Amino acid sequence: MNDIAVQYVRLILDIGQHDPDFVDAYYGPKEWQEASKKMKYELTALKDRTDAISNRLKRIRVPRRDQSSTLRKTYLQKQLSAAYAKIEMLSGTKYSFDVEAKKLYDAEPPKNSEKYFSAIVEELKQSLPSGSGTIQERYLQFRNLFIIPKEKLDTVFTRAINECRARTKQFIKLPENESFVVEYVTNKAWSGYNWYQGNAHSIIQVNTDLPIFIDRAVDLAAHEGYPGHHVYNVLLESELLKKKGWMEFSVYPLFSPQSLIAEGSANFGINVVLPSKERMKFEKEILFPLAGLDASRVEQYYIIQALVGKLTYAGNEAARGHLDETFSKEETMRWLTTYAMFDSARAEQRIKFIDKYRSYVINYNFGQDLVKKYVEKKAGKNPTAEKRWKVFSELISSPRLPGGLK
Repeated sequence: MNDIAVQYVRLILDIGQHDPDFVDAYYGPKEWQEASKKMKYELTALKDRTDAISNRLKRIRVPRRDQSSTLRKTYLQKQLSAAYAKIEMLSGTKYSFDVEAKKLYDAEPPKNSEKYFSAIVEELKQSLPSGSGTIQERYLQFRNLFIIPKEKLDTVFTRAINECRARTKQFIKLPENESFVVEYVTNKAWSGYNWYQGNAHSIIQVNTDLPIFIDRAVDLAAHEGYPGHHVYNVLLESELLKKKGWMEFSVYPLFSPQSLIAEGSANFGINVVLPSKERMKFEKEILFPLAGLDASRVEQYYIIQALVGKLTYAGNEAARGHLDETFSKEETMRWLTTYAMFDSARAEQRIKFIDKYRSYVINYNFGQDLVKKYVEKKAGKNPTAEKRWKVFSELISSPRLPGGLK
């Protein structure tokens, strides 16, 4: 499969010439990247190449007992299938939200009714401190008490990263040279991003367009860094590219099944590195004081945030309606403000994200749920921290994709 892997990498680079967001990371031979930039292939030629590589891969026979090679072959098959769908989309094909999610991410996202979200909003209404205004206004008034002052953002975020890093390294062996830098940026459709550079180094960017709430410090530190995207990419590079020589892991196509594992594990990893009780203790004793916030309200804040977390799939419904054109922009805004508890500015930012990344939104919540079920099933009932970390680290250092989580 090594020759096929090389063909796959070069195909992904060539598709990336038609969409600058497609190749999220590349750290293979520079000459391949330079060659790709010089020769922009027609989309029809790229479809033909994808078919040819896929057909060649199908003819390879892997012994049933060879689980590693079986996972590798399945990984390449699924990634190539998604690449073909992406080429079709670049050629003008339009899929429904659900079909696109299946073709690109090997997943079938659930659907939830407006009634389902209304019940959660009513529960939230009863839990919020008393006040005037709509439930959304009351929630935003409450949450605005927990904004990290801009001048303290780097201090709080750095402390959160250091905590997540120290905890992760207790259970996962990382290369001695692993490192990252943090940059604060503006005018982005996302709140945080990890740009993996290869050789165990990342650039983590935090978008400061909108106020950043205290819970986002740990969320971003874990999701973008430890044990999230940074660790995920470091392990794939060290364990699969360098040790095994699997060249397919020198490139990361964003719109592919790999992203559901990447985003799902990064979100689930937040609770792995800092389980709820330990997180609240850390925030109460360290982060809230660093941010100058009232530490006596930690428990109350996270009770409310847990309820709001149940509304996460409302964003998927907004994206489905928006992309399938069953919602007007006003209706999409209504869903995001009424059921996802966004203020208007965040709702506008979310619509920009949906327009840019489309069905990618499922990878965060549905991906997290799939990874959670997989890890908890494999780890067993009442697992030790060591066992839970072992299953989690094995997942993020393997070529397993969504279909393999069932």
